[in-house]
Amino acid sequence: MSVPALAALRQELARQGLDGFIVPRADEHLGEYVPAAAERLTWLTGFTGSAGLAAVLADTAAVFTDGRYVLQLAEQTDPKRWQQLHVTEEPPPAWLAQHAPNDGRIGYDPLLISEEGLARYTDAGLKMVAVERNPIDAVWTDRPAPPSAPAEPHPLAYSGRTSEDKRADVAKVLREAKQDAAVLTDPASIAWLLNIRGGDVPFTPFALGFALVHADAATDLFIDPGKLPAETRAWLGNAVSVAGRDALAPALAKLAGKTVRVDASGSPVWFAQQLLKAGAVVAPASDPCLLPKACKNTTEQQGAREAHLRDAAAVCRFLHWLAVAAPAGQETEISAAEALLGFRRQVDGFRGESFPAISGAGEHGAIIHYRVTEESNRPIKPNEVYLIDSGAQYPDGTTDITRTVWTGPGQPPDEVRERVTRVMQGHIAIATAVFPKGVGGAHLDAFARRALWQMGLDYDHGTGHGVGSYLSVHEGPVSISRLARPVAIDAGMILSNEPGYYLPDHYGIRLENLLLVQAADLANARKPFLCFETLTLAPFDRRLLQPALMTRAEREWLDAYHARVLRTVGPELGGAERDWLSAACAPFG
Repeated sequence: MSVPALAALRQELARQGLDGFIVPRADEHLGEYVPAAAERLTWLTGFTGSAGLAAVLADTAAVFTDGRYVLQLAEQTDPKRWQQLHVTEEPPPAWLAQHAPNDGRIGYDPLLISEEGLARYTDAGLKMVAVERNPIDAVWTDRPAPPSAPAEPHPLAYSGRTSEDKRADVAKVLREAKQDAAVLTDPASIAWLLNIRGGDVPFTPFALGFALVHADAATDLFIDPGKLPAETRAWLGNAVSVAGRDALAPALAKLAGKTVRVDASGSPVWFAQQLLKAGAVVAPASDPCLLPKACKNTTEQQGAREAHLRDAAAVCRFLHWLAVAAPAGQETEISAAEALLGFRRQVDGFRGESFPAISGAGEHGAIIHYRVTEESNRPIKPNEVYLIDSGAQYPDGTTDITRTVWTGPGQPPDEVRERVTRVMQGHIAIATAVFPKGVGGAHLDAFARRALWQMGLDYDHGTGHGVGSYLSVHEGPVSISRLARPVAIDAGMILSNEPGYYLPDHYGIRLENLLLVQAADLANARKPFLCFETLTLAPFDRRLLQPALMTRAEREWLDAYHARVLRTVGPELGGAERDWLSAACAPFG
């Protein structure tokens, strides 16, 4: 696949007079999950990870990804044709500056890179050339058609606030900033603002489109009108105008002389380029929907609790099934993932997985974002570590949970138990954190790593990401990471708590719950403090823990958590499943 694709691309680059080209793993919305028509990086290289970029020159080429996918990159790309590089250890701009010809013309698609992203290349001294037509599209002869799933209303019973109220709030932000309009390119922002959901991309209920929000709260939605059934069109109301994608450029041109807000990190640079060409003033600022979307209202918070409780019953049924099936060694990574999906399909309101389940046995668990295929699928063997990271979409909430399990029937090695325990200590440190309002994710990240650092161990991914409300399982702008954006954590946000440890070629450990940020009630506090409410309800594998390594407070937290799981999820189960849960949630004593 990659050999003819790479050769065809190079021929097209020569035809367009380009010395090189960058191929990000992105669509026109710069999102994590993209439709099949935008999977250009996979078509070119074979790499299927959700984060990556290829740089192609006439005589050499490289593919870059982050720590979650380095092992997957090595497995999926041909090292004879692609250098396989870690994106932070050898950034693409630096690689191009070293390998591209002097004053070489490096092409880029302005719809697939942000203004901040492009600046990294120009700051490296590269001559970047915007292409009018993506050269991959010129040679991808069997490219799939764009998606056309219908958009549907997201009722107030789930959203908690009307679109009219949300648009009024955004308009107020624009007026206070003396801005006439804002460009929205993130489908999650449009879904939140207009209270609609769709089915254009896998795992996330997006209706792909663009929007302009004006300072008077009027909103222009640019989307294939065929995606809007009569019910949805009526739901949007008269204050939202609808036009096709081909009307977008003319609409931007009409903003001449206006001040328009564009997210320089989250929107394609094409928008700023079009506005500047039209004579508008571009005001770089964050998407005005990001923070209010991240801070869930009381309806969304309660919906998250209810969705997690229903999801917990499915996860616990799966863990019971696994406890019976795994020691026999007859199941595989795929059959286990399918079993979990089967349990979730029985849950009221289940709309689909929130991402492809990461079902990794033994050495595959060490591939942080491993995605099992028919070719890689292997048995789940007795007496090994098995990692299952999965999530679901419900109209009232989005879930994401990871459990690391010992398959048995024998006892796990002490080394594995020690490392799982240290990951558990990091998990508890985040779950119990109390911190002043204004603190960001970068401040908390070290709490999760302390116990590992004491042993000279670490993990190459962030500790937590934001999660949407029946939206993206990876939601900005807040995360818990050393590289987190300088955005404060605030009440109503939902964040994951997922420290880990990975021993290549042996096993992976990750323990993940979702947390809801709440106001902390501290008697002596002279300013607002925050804390976390744990949403996820499923037992951790106590066989993999060494209680002697844990403090009394850590053991008490875990015992209290397991007691809560048994109390709340137990009534949803019956018979052998409930008996298993009772044993799995037994206190350390």
